[in-house]
Amino acid sequence: MMHFCIYAPKLYGFITSLADTMMLVWRTAAPAIQEKYVMSAPCPIPAKPSAATHPTTPGLLPLITLAIGFVMAMLDVTAVNVALSDISHSLSTPLSGLVWVVDGYTLTFAALLLVGGALADRYGAKVIYLTGLAVFMVGSLFCGAAPSGNALIAARMLQGVGSALFMPSSLSLLTHAYEDDRVRARMLGTWSAIVAVAAAMGPLVGGILVDRFGWRSVFLINVPVGLLGMFMAHMLIPAAPKHWRALTIFSHALGITALAALCFALIEGPVYGWTSAPILTAAAVLLIAAGALVQRERRGAEPLLPRALFATPRFAASNLIGFLINFGVFGQLFLLSLYLQQARGSDALHTGMQLLPMMAVFSFGNLLSGRITVRWGTRVPMLGGLLLATLMAVVLTTTTSHTPYPLFALGVAIANWGVGIAIPAMTTTVMQVAGRSHANSAAAALNANRQIGALVGVAIVGSILHAVTTWDSRMPFAFSVIGLSYCAAALLVWRFISGPAK
Repeated sequence: MMHFCIYAPKLYGFITSLADTMMLVWRTAAPAIQEKYVMSAPCPIPAKPSAATHPTTPGLLPLITLAIGFVMAMLDVTAVNVALSDISHSLSTPLSGLVWVVDGYTLTFAALLLVGGALADRYGAKVIYLTGLAVFMVGSLFCGAAPSGNALIAARMLQGVGSALFMPSSLSLLTHAYEDDRVRARMLGTWSAIVAVAAAMGPLVGGILVDRFGWRSVFLINVPVGLLGMFMAHMLIPAAPKHWRALTIFSHALGITALAALCFALIEGPVYGWTSAPILTAAAVLLIAAGALVQRERRGAEPLLPRALFATPRFAASNLIGFLINFGVFGQLFLLSLYLQQARGSDALHTGMQLLPMMAVFSFGNLLSGRITVRWGTRVPMLGGLLLATLMAVVLTTTTSHTPYPLFALGVAIANWGVGIAIPAMTTTVMQVAGRSHANSAAAALNANRQIGALVGVAIVGSILHAVTTWDSRMPFAFSVIGLSYCAAALLVWRFISGPAK
């Protein structure tokens, strides 16, 4: 990490030099576009006097530019699931290896999210954003060229590092690109819709790419898209101001160590045996690192999260709810991707098509959630959505390899719709507790906890698939665990999220 802190500005210098060359082409080929959208020196032609000075609205291009990186990463998270069977056959990757392909990315992404936010404050959000995109593209290139399962896992971890750098920076740059509060609110709403659509479309896009060009195309498509995103960001996005912030490297290292040990134990437990020396060692490392981190957070001068956030139990409860929601959602996505291909015989394209309606309902739930929250507060949509998801998970425990697709898809879609209603209300609760002074730290903590939930959910479902040999037994077991996660989240809402917090 220290080496990264030293060399990140140098890498950024190289990137900007390359982009300066591209800018000459831009100025020659597209002067009209540049005049309209690129921030430049004041126009030498005197402006007509006016009663009031109004800031120029930058239009949609900054939003589109910053969405490119975010959408690319979101598509990669969900699209890779439909490529798992092809990866398994192509690289002779066992089930535990497939879990690592998914969780390797999530591991580094979740572990370094808080680091990415601190680096953005320290070196500038634009520097870290462009650096993160470059790292993600290199990781994608290595994924596409991976000769073995282990090489693919390592490249996926590199992708996660890139995402952890550019995702926190993208929101910061978006906030600074739109100075007017009303315009910013509208753009953030559009941003959320774009992210939801990208997540829903991921399996279908992945299925089309795998069907037409093979599983490697799921990763290689990121290279030209990432280059376009870097070029547009350099041209169109103004740099955000820097803020000095302590990196607390030792605390971050403890968190990364604990998370890595947890990931290893959950994924490799079925392979080595739960009482084997490697798994017991990983468990010991997890306990030691997590204990040391808690002590530093309680007593250290520079905690990773402001202690004021924990003054009310609503913050910790909401973060645990986010963990449990992502546990269920991403564990289910991993389960369904393999179920549709291995139990029902669908290829990657048809798997993506079958997953699309189940994923699209998240967006409808998100839209409904805001209206419910305005009228009844955050407790009602969170509790109602999670109870609905719990009920449908119980119904889905009757799923077998012979269950008709329409019935099965309807049950999953209703569960996802309920979760889609709960998620925005959960996020609103966290931001209400944080207030303006701690908004960035609270958002980073929530995102990190949700990614950890996704990591653990995929690992637990992978353990279930490893331990249970037939799909007729796997589906009831897995949906029972998913239902328990939603039920536990609902209980936390019932206990800690009280009152009409509007």
